[in-house]
Amino acid sequence: MAMRSRGAVLSLLIFLCVFVLNTVQVQGNPNYRDALAKSILFFQGQRSGRLPSGAAQQITWRSNSGLSDGLQAHVDLTGGYYDAGDNVKFNFPMAFTTTMLSWGTLEYGKRMGPQLSDARAAIRWATDYLLKCARVTPGRLYVGVGDPNVDHKCWERPEDMDTVRTVYSVSQSNPGSDVAGETAAALAAASMVFRRVDPKYSKLLLSTAKEVMQFAMRYQGAYSDSLGSAVCPFYCSYSGYKDELLWGAAWLLRATNDVYYFNFLKSLGASDSTDIFSWDNKFAGAYVLLSRRALLSNDRNFEPFKQEAEQFMCRIFPNSPSSSTQYTQGGLLYKLPGSNLQYVTSITFLLTTYSKYMAARKQTFNCGSFVVTPRALKALAKQQVDYILGVNPLKMSYMVGYGPYFPKRIHHRGSSLPSKASHPQNIGCDGGFEPFYYSANPNPNILVGAIVGGPNQNDGFPDDRSDYSHSEPATYINGAIVGPLAYFAGSYES
Repeated sequence: MAMRSRGAVLSLLIFLCVFVLNTVQVQGNPNYRDALAKSILFFQGQRSGRLPSGAAQQITWRSNSGLSDGLQAHVDLTGGYYDAGDNVKFNFPMAFTTTMLSWGTLEYGKRMGPQLSDARAAIRWATDYLLKCARVTPGRLYVGVGDPNVDHKCWERPEDMDTVRTVYSVSQSNPGSDVAGETAAALAAASMVFRRVDPKYSKLLLSTAKEVMQFAMRYQGAYSDSLGSAVCPFYCSYSGYKDELLWGAAWLLRATNDVYYFNFLKSLGASDSTDIFSWDNKFAGAYVLLSRRALLSNDRNFEPFKQEAEQFMCRIFPNSPSSSTQYTQGGLLYKLPGSNLQYVTSITFLLTTYSKYMAARKQTFNCGSFVVTPRALKALAKQQVDYILGVNPLKMSYMVGYGPYFPKRIHHRGSSLPSKASHPQNIGCDGGFEPFYYSANPNPNILVGAIVGGPNQNDGFPDDRSDYSHSEPATYINGAIVGPLAYFAGSYES
């Protein structure tokens, strides 16, 4: 009888523990550590080139692809990442993804635990490729592989690609300050990630970053004007290239502490107001990065950037009198209907990072009469991360493979088509549409960790493969969420 009573008590305690844990989950403390690991794992599913074996390639339904990339220009441009659900390598968003992964690792690496080495591997897969693009032909920066207009007419696995792998580049006569400035930012940020663990590689990254930045500054022009339909409307530089010059110089200043970059920053000024941050518009990111000097080092020279960063936060904060940001009824920051979560993850990164800088110096700032504290920024960031992970009206995680309910029909060729192992026969350009793209069945391969474009402004999500603006994952959505996930994984662990 006593034994049975103890067993009953034990069962009750277990039930209560599970109940409390579930209640915590519902109230909004997801498993950030699990989400962090998956958000980095996603990048293995986007790899182009010759894949490693064993534990270094855990997404096993992918295999080698794009092994002749660069052949058209008689150079080796294998490697790098496919940007989203297609088979094109666009360097502009890829470099931004790399910068954000590197920034996240620099700010939150100590909170990443066992995921730190995985984050470095994800960065290196991109930087190895970006180094080739910058160094293989003097005076030329390669900025993409694959004709997007041809590729987007196909639905085939990257392993089966039979579309033309056109090589695109910028040069002195066809400038691209935007893509060059972003590439310089990526290489400079990554150089700091590898400074201690691989000093030789770090030096190569930094010296290349300086050369690419010099090219961006000397031959100014938008890559959209040079390359036209090869990048527009896909990754047109809508915001111009001044933001990338500011961003690239800001990263080189952080990496080198060279006054040359500070003087260049001063010449650009800090007067471009914005309420967005994305692969296209870097002003807000540059202001937050530069405000670090004002906040952590009390350097008055950086005060204008700090003021711009705070004005940006005032445009994001829902209670601010100068807010220009919509929120859904479920609490999600809503900027634009096309892949809205890209703005959510990027802006959330700035919220956590600025909160971190402010907290280090116990600072606050005002939006009119509204006082913003580090805790308030952190709470808003947490709300966005939690929404993505399932604390939302649909109780759906927008990260594939995380939680019990997540998108099953994502707009992604490799995920939606059977793997080479299960279907060794070639699937041609239009061979994947009828049996797979238009099917209502869930994707056969789970792209673990992928964050999709997200819900609409009414918190609805149809989970429809053809609805790419909501169902397509992208490297830059994930690249920006890694930092905030590490931040909360470190903050909320027991």
